[in-house]
Amino acid sequence: MLRFVARVQVQLRPSVLDPAGEATKAAANRLGISGLQKLRIGKAIELELEAANREEAMASVELLSDRLLANPVIENWSVVLEQME
Repeated sequence: MLRFVARVQVQLRPSVLDPAGEATKAAANRLGISGLQKLRIGKAIELELEAANREEAMASVELLSDRLLANPVIENWSVVLEQME
């Protein structure tokens, strides 16, 4: 079995309001940080898994991402998969 590390990035879809991002942007302005045009909050998930090959590993991570890690109605996700040595 091969070992892989996957990094899944989950973000709200552009059409979905992000109250946490807006609150953080407002707080940054109160701290004196100027020039922020946009601030959106997401989540990053890192996982390690074993699989027979890269395709099997990617299929597992895609299933996890689409059904468990992200809500596909309001969130987009992307994945970077690397084989561990």
